[in-house]
Amino acid sequence: MELRQLRYFVAVAEERNISRAAKRIFLTQPALSRQIKALEEELGQCLLERQAHSITLTPAGETLLHEARALLVQADALAEKVRNRAQSVRLVVGYAPSLAAGLLSAAVGSFTQKHPQAQVELFDLSTAEMLAGLENGRLDVALTVGEARERRGLHWTPLVRSALQLAVPATHALAGQAVVSPAEVAREPLLAYCQRDYPEYWEGLIAWLRGHGQRPRIAAEYDGVDSLMAAVESGLGVAVVAVRPGRFVPEGVRLRPLEPAPEPLCIAAALRSERREDRVLAVFVAELQQASKALRGEEFAAVPPAEAGRKKADAKERSPHSPSAARRRTPDVVPRVESPSAEAGRKKGLAKGRSSEGAKKR
Repeated sequence: MELRQLRYFVAVAEERNISRAAKRIFLTQPALSRQIKALEEELGQCLLERQAHSITLTPAGETLLHEARALLVQADALAEKVRNRAQSVRLVVGYAPSLAAGLLSAAVGSFTQKHPQAQVELFDLSTAEMLAGLENGRLDVALTVGEARERRGLHWTPLVRSALQLAVPATHALAGQAVVSPAEVAREPLLAYCQRDYPEYWEGLIAWLRGHGQRPRIAAEYDGVDSLMAAVESGLGVAVVAVRPGRFVPEGVRLRPLEPAPEPLCIAAALRSERREDRVLAVFVAELQQASKALRGEEFAAVPPAEAGRKKADAKERSPHSPSAARRRTPDVVPRVESPSAEAGRKKGLAKGRSSEGAKKR
């Protein structure tokens, strides 16, 4: 017994007429009659009582109609499920929470709205784990610190740049400062991400400190932003971190700008170079780029406190009412202002001098 035979039988049973049923299923009347006859022979039962202008169901036909309808509904549902599964997309994304906050959630939300059958899986991983996942094919996309050049067959799409700041306990003396210098950082026990898992972070941190003649005192290493922030809040030391807007910062931790500021981290989406033309990945990366535009607008519109202070001071210095402006307007030779009586005496003395000088000539 085939599903198509059951569909033919249901059409005949519902129409109660071979001609109308044949038109409904786009089949010729003789062909439909042969299919129904073959079904009856296979079951060994008479399913229809044929009359001059109508058809009625036998008890066996009534039973088959009830069961056939249920079976066809299940078969249609199964086919739809299989088709949806074939059309569905599974996207595996690795990310670092401290860098992806406010960026990944917006991109995933927009992507799944446009692709409701998509299944997006997110994994909190270190940089080393993400690079390994891309290489072995377990990850489709990684959201991490990017590079301007190709690396190990990976293609990078820059998204945003994230400034590095100093995380200090709320009760620490540095928490009250507007900015913190490299020398002040080097004097503190420094907490850092694990060097093995976050090599780019280490390279940038050490280069920044040594570039200003400082040698860091690494007190401990941590495998993620949550454990690192917990250690800072506990007073175990300070940490140079890149915290995205919207990322939760513990109540007992303060973030302070660094001056001179280290090179910001470039956050990028990475995927294997040979998958650059993958339509699904291209759509997801485009959503990440769209989400990054809003973040760039928010961040670049905000001026860091240290820079804001400098700009405020510069503006004050340029003000026409500032002391320096007054000094600039003051001439090198200041004209002497005399009282009227002093000026009259000076003129009388000059006249007397000229009179005596004339008498001598005579």
